[in-house]
Amino acid sequence: MPLALIASAGTTANEYLARHVAELGYPRPVIVASGGEARRRLGEKDFAVVVINTPLPDEFGHELGVCAVEKSHAGVLLLAKAGTAEQIAPKLQEHGVLVLSKPFSGAQFRQAVQMAASCSRRLALVLEENARLADKLAQLRLVDRAKCLLIERRGMTEADAHRLIEKQAMDTRATRGEVATALIEEIEEE
Repeated sequence: MPLALIASAGTTANEYLARHVAELGYPRPVIVASGGEARRRLGEKDFAVVVINTPLPDEFGHELGVCAVEKSHAGVLLLAKAGTAEQIAPKLQEHGVLVLSKPFSGAQFRQAVQMAASCSRRLALVLEENARLADKLAQLRLVDRAKCLLIERRGMTEADAHRLIEKQAMDTRATRGEVATALIEEIEEE
């Protein structure tokens, strides 16, 4: 179940925000009253959405928004009075923080939360793809290192070294990276 964090100091506002966030599939949002407490909670759990209702008692909240973007994968939504929102929105949007000016309707707020959640999901997909590509790159490096060792120490051609790794991978039903690692260990022990 996705989690939402609401940083807001007003009891009435907290109830309003929590009710609308719950309607969007975040039934038990974590509600904190300060930026410091929000930072602590960001380190404890993986939130999908962070809503910051400015101002907070210990800070305005824009610093918390930037911190939340940098330290989590959450979609971050900052709520500020209209004049202030217009001033800070350009800088915060550079960091990936969505800004919604107060007053707003329930529909506007829900739509903004949905956009923040969508950003969070998209970021998760990008990070997943990045991890997959990093793993593939690491395997390619291992295969290239194994090929170099086979060429240098066993006098093979590059094509022969490549065929050996491919054949062993198919025969043992292992990845080329696993075969390369085993070959590297074997050759370095010689």
